[in-house]
Amino acid sequence: MVAEDRTGEDGADDRRVDAPRTGVRSWGSRQWVPVGSFVIGAVTVATFFAIGAWQRRWIADDGLIVLRTLRNLFAGNGPVFNAGERVEANTSTAWTYVLWFWAWITDGQLEYVALWVALVLSVAATPIAMYGTARLYGSRLGGLTGNGWTLLLPLGAVVYIAVPPARDFATSGLENGLCIFWVAVLWAQLVAWARRGPHQTRSAAVWTLLLAFTAGLAPLIRPELAVVGGLALLLVFCAPIGARMRIGMIVVAAILPVGYQIFRMGYYALLVPNPAVAKDASGSKWAQGGRYLTNLFGPYVLLLPVILAVVAGVVLIVGNRLRKRALGVEPAASSPASARERLARFSRSLQTPTAVTVTVLVAGFICGTYWVRQGGDFMHGRVLLTPLFILLLPMMVVPITIPAHIAEAFRRGPREVVDADAVPAASDAETASDADTSDADAETVAFEAPAQSEATVTAGAVGPTGADVESHRGLIRAQLVGSALLAGVWVATLVWAISSHSTVLPNAGIDIGRSGIVDERRFYVTNMGNENPVTAEDYLDYPRMRAMVEMIDKYHEEGGVILPSSSYDEWYVARMPGIMPKGVERQVTVYFLNLGMTSMNAPLDVRVIDQMGLAYPLAAHTERLEDGRIGHDKILPSEWVVAEAGAYPRSPVLPGYLDEDTVAQARLALTCPETKARYASFTGPWTFARFKHNLRESFTYTDYRIQRNPEYELQRCGIPIPPPLPPIK
Repeated sequence: MVAEDRTGEDGADDRRVDAPRTGVRSWGSRQWVPVGSFVIGAVTVATFFAIGAWQRRWIADDGLIVLRTLRNLFAGNGPVFNAGERVEANTSTAWTYVLWFWAWITDGQLEYVALWVALVLSVAATPIAMYGTARLYGSRLGGLTGNGWTLLLPLGAVVYIAVPPARDFATSGLENGLCIFWVAVLWAQLVAWARRGPHQTRSAAVWTLLLAFTAGLAPLIRPELAVVGGLALLLVFCAPIGARMRIGMIVVAAILPVGYQIFRMGYYALLVPNPAVAKDASGSKWAQGGRYLTNLFGPYVLLLPVILAVVAGVVLIVGNRLRKRALGVEPAASSPASARERLARFSRSLQTPTAVTVTVLVAGFICGTYWVRQGGDFMHGRVLLTPLFILLLPMMVVPITIPAHIAEAFRRGPREVVDADAVPAASDAETASDADTSDADAETVAFEAPAQSEATVTAGAVGPTGADVESHRGLIRAQLVGSALLAGVWVATLVWAISSHSTVLPNAGIDIGRSGIVDERRFYVTNMGNENPVTAEDYLDYPRMRAMVEMIDKYHEEGGVILPSSSYDEWYVARMPGIMPKGVERQVTVYFLNLGMTSMNAPLDVRVIDQMGLAYPLAAHTERLEDGRIGHDKILPSEWVVAEAGAYPRSPVLPGYLDEDTVAQARLALTCPETKARYASFTGPWTFARFKHNLRESFTYTDYRIQRNPEYELQRCGIPIPPPLPPIK
């Protein structure tokens, strides 16, 4: 073997020895123990997660919303919620088309397609994330002395699957499973990229471009995940990868999201999905966000495992420093460098496991802070699950090492001979940033133990000094203490998980509460008496649904606006005029808050809209109620819908609780030029001229807001308020 002297990124003289490569066939117990423990842990976690998610399987009302878009796609109406209205009612673009693809492939019932795709992605995310973390700790196998037996045990993965909302939203029909799956894949790719080092080979370039493509998907997965993807791209972009690779990264990362963004602006006439406008995603409700955070952390004492994970992280950081000190790779004092040299050194330091870990943690913290600022959500825990998953990534598994020669740590006096494997050797990962190795070296098995160095063998042959022996004993003692701490953390986490995994929120399914946050699954299970509501037909047992279907059948030919009443068995109907205006067709419009179950139990020729504006731009463009329930703080008065649909506006045909004068004011307010232009952007024929117009005006339309009170809206538009209507004689 030939030793090579190299200067590391921190200026240290990092002596590295090129050891002969070994294959799986030559592995011993010290290689198989981490592999076996990891596989057992990953399979166990995935199995328990799958069982727990299946037991709590369901499709949420909001999870049914995307299926209405799929029905319209298969019917040839385009990616819309209501035929003839170009409205993007789904926040996750990728989730829409992933479900469309699998529904097209399998030709299965849409609800079960959504259920199984969500379940598979959710369960697959945990072992993938664990694998990425195992590779992160690949250089630490063997512990401080390099010759111990390392167990890779699940920690962060256990914390995540033990939280009940994680199992609730592993199905649900929402995009949570896709989000954590994407995060897990990106994490594994980032760790692999850091371990490869700055190799300018064709294979390394392909993997780097694939990483860029994955990161670029972020805004299509969910808009706020652009922070995660953006920071990952910035990290890779600033590393020493070369100008051509940087250009390639930009192209590969941008091709899908930028292409779709242009389509969104020209087709939907908005910069963001319509729900982002409806919920004012740039708004701020810090106090409500604090309540939402407490609503997740409080019932499960979630702060305890988080603190335990932090303790484990500190132990691993300290252990890593001790290991580097033993290897002699600590930064050495260097002469002042030029600005260019310092910049190059900083760039090299970015392609390291440490830089990847810090970047991911910062991204997770920003995502969590965003949701707290936004006010969270009305569904218990849902929007904080992905940030929690991200923050747990570096601790998905932890390495616990049983040192060799434990008795040596407590022996006094000098030893005659030190074993050849008693001193750790630098691993590929610790010198990856400045090692000139081949692709084959970079792609070695993640769990392979570090090779012995020639210096180690020599030391064993000649005989160590008393200081060397005492230093070695100190490493063994430090390893014992660290392993004991990590084992204690792991056991405490398991105890917490067992005691918390079945916790139910107080009054879950019965009382929404003043905070507006509810255990969504338990709420519907309780109200329908169905432990696993999956299909739209299951939701016919929800109050008002069967009566709604009957009203749709009754007024399907005549048309009208179907409005909810206080009775679960009745709906109000604002009927259409006997003679319809020229060019206006009779149509049934259902106006109800629960958009998913309503739309999936209604034919596609029935228009389904909601007060919040998820699928109804008129409601989405109203101002947010500061004291409204989170996620439900845009409530458009029903008079607007009656006016817009062209229903008969006078008593006694008009339902008694609606005001004639307000309907008349709303009809006049709809003639506001800006509002008419916005309507034309998504209801007018989609021509190339319309595409260009929408592309330009999408910036204006995204920020456009109206007053929910028709009288105030008339004042805003400068339209005279009509006099009160005379009573009908």
